[in-house]
Amino acid sequence: MTSVADQAWFQDPALGQVFALLNADGGEGRVVGGAVRNSLMGLAVADIDIATTLLPEVVMERAQAAGVKAVPTGVAHGTVTLVIDGRPFEVTTLRTDVETDGRRAKVAFSTDWQSDAERRDLTINALYANAAGEVIDLVGGLADIEKRNIRFIGDAATRIAEDYLRILRFFRFFAWYGSGRPDAEGLKASSAARSKLKTLSAERVWSELRKLLSAEDPGRALLWMRQVAVLTEILPETEKWGIDTIPALVATEKALGWAPDPLLRLASIIPPDPTRVEALASRLKVSNAEASYFKEWVKAAPVNDEISAAAFERLLYRNGTDGIIVRLKLALSIARGKAEGSFEEMSRSARLSKLLDHARAWKKPQFPLNGGDVVATGIQAGPKVGEILSTLENQWVEENFFADRATLLARLSEITR
Repeated sequence: MTSVADQAWFQDPALGQVFALLNADGGEGRVVGGAVRNSLMGLAVADIDIATTLLPEVVMERAQAAGVKAVPTGVAHGTVTLVIDGRPFEVTTLRTDVETDGRRAKVAFSTDWQSDAERRDLTINALYANAAGEVIDLVGGLADIEKRNIRFIGDAATRIAEDYLRILRFFRFFAWYGSGRPDAEGLKASSAARSKLKTLSAERVWSELRKLLSAEDPGRALLWMRQVAVLTEILPETEKWGIDTIPALVATEKALGWAPDPLLRLASIIPPDPTRVEALASRLKVSNAEASYFKEWVKAAPVNDEISAAAFERLLYRNGTDGIIVRLKLALSIARGKAEGSFEEMSRSARLSKLLDHARAWKKPQFPLNGGDVVATGIQAGPKVGEILSTLENQWVEENFFADRATLLARLSEITR
């Protein structure tokens, strides 16, 4: 019998309290999904989700009687969050689908573990662990864990029709956990239903895509998404631009210790065209911070790797560092990808790396004058003040910020005399 009983997360006394609360008087609770999957794959466990035969109201009552904090995070869907020693455990009543329309499902509560397993999406996500730590497999997930095979439970087309977001989940889980070639039936069904992705909310699509792009290496998943036209369906911008930069970017991340960045990876597979990028950000309903990231990137001019340090600092002052850093990271990744056997690209990589370090460490200097200084010379407040300041600031920047306040005040006096 496969077991997770020896895992540190499973031996947590807080989890033991949850089991004791749920398993009394004929009830049963089992850990389900990611915690079991990751344990069996030798990966870190974060959230611990529990499935139970008890109705959410009963879970709430038992928690109250035991002095355990219970938060009704989704009672209508059967979910209660138990908080023990500051740790949350999401407890959800077993369910069976009554009606689905590809976007949401109407469910009925159940006590049938088999039905609960069969309504889930992928075999590796439908493994349970009971209070003894024994892993219970009702859908063939253990074999798929061993092979790192990402497969829909039962008929792939049927699972997808229940929620079309499962197309993206299929590729996301392949990116994170899969090996070899994706399941053929999953590919076929995903391709056939790809047009239905348009019926989903932008927020759900972007959330799933962002998770996919956060995988250690999403390259193979993106390649197969392109092969079956799923990628073009959600990111038409990639159709002519391609995804060829991804392998070099991932290799550069690993070599230089960069954390996987889904925004940088998305930037690498779409053209840096302001109009199209703005339309993409609007279509996917990305956050304001994410939209700003892309805006700064497309606004920043490509950097000549042979630029002098002084000219580079002027560029940083006028454009800001954020967009230029994205430009440099992408350029560096491409250069490193071509560097093997090319002295020219190796040299280019070295120069780009130096510029990137410079940009990261650079602090924008503060222009020593302000509008009050101009007004103090007798110039009336208004556009003229801004024009004078702009003229002096441009001189200051072109001289690489050397002029001090006294020098600039002297120039101001000459201009306004």
